[in-house]
Amino acid sequence: MTRSEELFEKACRVIPGGVNSPVRAFGSVGETPRFIASADGSHMTDADGKKYLDFISSWGPMILGHNHPAVREAVIRACEKGLSYGAETECEVEMAELICSSVRNIELVRMVNSGTEAVMSAIRTARGYTGRDKIVKFMGCYHGHSDALLVQAGSGVMTAGIPDSAGVPAGCTKDTLSAVYNDLASVEALFSQFPEEIAAVIVEPVAANMGVVPPAPGFLEGLRSLCTKYGAVLIFDEVITGFRLGFEGAQGYFGVDADLVTYGKIIGAGMPVGAYGGKREIMSKVAPVGPVYQAGTLSGNPVAMQAGIAQLTILKNHPEIYAELNEKADWFYGELARVTGKLAQGYHMNHIASLGCLYFTKEAVVDYASAKTSDTKAFADWFKYMLGKGFYFGPSQFEAMFLSAAHTKEELQAVVRAAEEYFA
Repeated sequence: MTRSEELFEKACRVIPGGVNSPVRAFGSVGETPRFIASADGSHMTDADGKKYLDFISSWGPMILGHNHPAVREAVIRACEKGLSYGAETECEVEMAELICSSVRNIELVRMVNSGTEAVMSAIRTARGYTGRDKIVKFMGCYHGHSDALLVQAGSGVMTAGIPDSAGVPAGCTKDTLSAVYNDLASVEALFSQFPEEIAAVIVEPVAANMGVVPPAPGFLEGLRSLCTKYGAVLIFDEVITGFRLGFEGAQGYFGVDADLVTYGKIIGAGMPVGAYGGKREIMSKVAPVGPVYQAGTLSGNPVAMQAGIAQLTILKNHPEIYAELNEKADWFYGELARVTGKLAQGYHMNHIASLGCLYFTKEAVVDYASAKTSDTKAFADWFKYMLGKGFYFGPSQFEAMFLSAAHTKEELQAVVRAAEEYFA
């Protein structure tokens, strides 16, 4: 028995399912979760000492690679001064100034502790600002596990085969309307039905919780127009795309302005953190200056802030990181498309910037319904083969691959060779 297997047996006795997040479970791929002992650069090492080339990047934030020296030193210096104060610190101001001065349409920003908390708070703010109750989300988009948003959510519940969640009262989702991603007509129909009741439309600008589904040309622009027309707030959930597509995230990448934006762990370089921000007029509704209450003892934690400042400063001062990363990603995902494109069975490689997903389906994947046509058994076979070769992908067909600046062309070439062997 391996050390990971031993740890999993122990974990199952004291943790539901042996994991602290369902997306870490390996049940759908017929494997035991690997318990990671350390990570550095583009690699992780498990409790048995096996090294893996990592394509999870802690689900996105490790854009510079694991254990980056500047981030590590920032954390060490912060820890030497104490871990948490429950009071304001200078680094919170520095982080807020960095975001507000760098990202379009963000004039005020509030730090929280996770992407889930950021989204929940942004929606409450949008409702408080508009005086309306209903929200529009898209099937297959995941916005955290707050009650109102666990309606046809993505990755984790898709993998587990759970359409929604037990424990969510019907009343919590009665004002949540679901539309089809990349289908403006489905959104227009909801606005036509509820022209003065929709507070906000929330969207992953790149749907990265049903694999990776880029927006169709005109889709995000259409959402902007509809929200402006009907007086609704447009929320970009940039927990994944923020500071990853580019320093201005999806707003800068696509040239579309949101009213509110949410961020997750990337602004803490992997530390538990989140944020939501946007136009001053809207964010001024947040307590203590406005009537929309939101609070958090650990919000703006000094260790997380210093880690995030270190990472974001590097990214801001070195825009070539994005250019080199995205060029490398275009080559890598293009090679996977070339390898699988020669096969009659049908595979689809979706990618944008450093995000990618290889779908085991004959259909082009453009939304939730087409993503669900994927052969999850075929994915599991591929996953186990690549894991055995030392390549660590997300244990679900519906998760994204994340490249980092630490991945080398040589390492990615090794993955391509393994794929050629597998599909030969």
